[in-house]
Amino acid sequence: MSAPAVHSLWTTAAEPISKIDAPKIEYGQLSPTLIVIGAALVGVLIEAFVPRRSRYYAQVFVSVVALCAAFAAVVALAADGFGTTKAHIAAMGAIAVDGPALFLQGTILLAGLVGLFTFAERRLDPAAHGNRVDSFAAQAASVPGSDSEQAAVKAGFTTTEVFPLLLFAVGGMLIFPAANDLVTLFVALEVFSLPLYLLCALARRKRLMSQEAAVKYFLLGAFASAFTLFGIALLYGYAGSMSYARIAQVVDGTVTDVDPALANTMGNDALLLVGGAMLLMGLLFKVGAVPFHMWTPDVYQGAPTPVTGFMAAATKVAAFGALLRLLYVVLPGLRWDWRPVMWAVAIVTMLGGAVVAITQTDIKRLLAYSSIAHAGFILAGVIATSKDGVSSVLFYLAGYSFVTIGAFAVVTLVRDAGGEATHLSKWAGLGRRSPLVAAVFAVFLLAFAGIPLTSGFAGKFAVFKAAADGGAAPLVVIGVISSAIAAFFYIRVIVLMFFSEPRPEGPTVAVPSPLTMLAIGLGVAVTLVLGVAPQYFLDLANQAGVFVR
Repeated sequence: MSAPAVHSLWTTAAEPISKIDAPKIEYGQLSPTLIVIGAALVGVLIEAFVPRRSRYYAQVFVSVVALCAAFAAVVALAADGFGTTKAHIAAMGAIAVDGPALFLQGTILLAGLVGLFTFAERRLDPAAHGNRVDSFAAQAASVPGSDSEQAAVKAGFTTTEVFPLLLFAVGGMLIFPAANDLVTLFVALEVFSLPLYLLCALARRKRLMSQEAAVKYFLLGAFASAFTLFGIALLYGYAGSMSYARIAQVVDGTVTDVDPALANTMGNDALLLVGGAMLLMGLLFKVGAVPFHMWTPDVYQGAPTPVTGFMAAATKVAAFGALLRLLYVVLPGLRWDWRPVMWAVAIVTMLGGAVVAITQTDIKRLLAYSSIAHAGFILAGVIATSKDGVSSVLFYLAGYSFVTIGAFAVVTLVRDAGGEATHLSKWAGLGRRSPLVAAVFAVFLLAFAGIPLTSGFAGKFAVFKAAADGGAAPLVVIGVISSAIAAFFYIRVIVLMFFSEPRPEGPTVAVPSPLTMLAIGLGVAVTLVLGVAPQYFLDLANQAGVFVR
C-alpha cells in the first residue's frame, strides 16, 4: 500500500540554502569591552584554581592591568579618528563607535580603576586574627552573626569575587552608552546591573542593612528592567525594527520599504509614545531622577562604601550616555513630546534632591540626595538638544565621577568601634583632629556645591549655558536656586568639621594604604584641574559631542 500523500497546504518547497553569511565583527574597535570582559572571565578562573591566600593579589593585578589596557585601547581608537572622522556603526549594527561612546567609555574605565583602588583597601579595619580585612564580608554565603561567619573571619577568608564582579559591571557599562539597537541596550543593562545587586549585599559591617539595600535595589531594578523591556517591545511593534536608525526613520516618516506583515501597526503613535515613555522610565531609574529615585538613599547607605562610590559615579555616566543616545539618535523627531516631560523631571529632581538633603543626618544619605540633585543639573544639559548640550553633559559626568569616588573614599577613613562613622554628629571637629582629611573632604563638598575653581563650577556653568542657549532659561534659573539650596548643606558640613568642638568619644581617622590615598589624590587633582583650567577638557568633550547614526 502506498504512503498517504502529504497535503500540499501543510508543506511548501523551500529554496535550498546556499550559505549562511558569517557575522562581521570589528574586534579592534570593540577591544576596550572585550579586554574587560576577558579579564572578568580570567578572574572567575582565578577563583576556581588559584590558592586562597594568593587570590587577592592575582585579582587586583589582573583587574588593574585590564582596566589600564582597555583605557589605552579607547585612547588609541580616539587618536585613530574613530571619535570624529571614522565614527561608524560596528558589530553588524549593534554598537556605535563614535565620539560620545569613546569619551564615556574612557570616563567609565577611569572611574572603574579609581573605584578598584578603594575595593582593594585592606588597612582601614584592625586585623582580625592576624589577617588583614577589607570592606567585604568574609564569606558572602554565611548568615550574618552565625558560627560559619565567625569561622570564616577566623580562617582569614576574603570575598575576592568582588573584583571579577566589578569588571563584569564595567563591561556592561561600556556597552550601555554605545548600544545602537534596543536588544544590545537591554543586554548591557542586565550585564552591569546584576553584579551591582550582588556587590551591594557584601558589606563586612552592618551586613543586614547591606543585604536589605541589595534586596531593595534588586526588586526596584527588576521593575525598572521590566518597564524597559516592555518599552522595547512596543517600540519594536511601532517600527518593525530594533535598530536605532530605523526607528528614527519611522518616527521621521522617511521609511520607504515597509514589511507587509508590519504595515498595520507601523507608525502607530500610541505604541511610540507609550514605548518611548517606558524606555525613558527605565533609564531615569538608573540615573536616579525623581520620581524614580526611591532606591538611591537606602542603597547608597547600606552598600559597602567602596561599592557606593563606584556605583554612584560609573552608573550615572553609563545611564546618561544611553539616555543621550536614545533622545538624540532615536527620538529627535519626538522632541516636542519629550522635552516638556524632561523639563518637569529635571525641575523636581533638582529641587527634590536639594531640599530633602537638608534634613539628612547620615553622610552617605546626604551624598545620595546630592547625587539626585546632580542628576537634575545634568538633565538640564540633556534638554538643550544641541551639540553643546551633549559636550557639556560629557564634561560634567567626567568631573562628577572623580569627585564622587573621592568623597566616598574619604567617608571610609572616618571610623569608630562599629566601622565607618557616617552619622553627621560624629564628624564634628574633624578639622581639628585630622586637618588634611577634613580639608580634602571640604574640596569635594565645594565641588559638589559648584564653587568657582572646582570642576563642579565648570560643569554646572557648561550645562546651564547649553540649556540657556537651547531656550531653557527658566530651567537654568531653577537650577541656580537649587544650587544655592544645595550649597547650604554642603557648607553646613564644612562648618561642622572646622568650627565645632571635637567630641572626646569621637571617631578616629584611619591611615589608609597607598591605594586609597591614590584614589583620593586623583579625585582632588581632577577636581582642581578641571576647575582651574577646564578649557582643554571642554574642547575634548566638544570634539566628542557628535553621535553617529
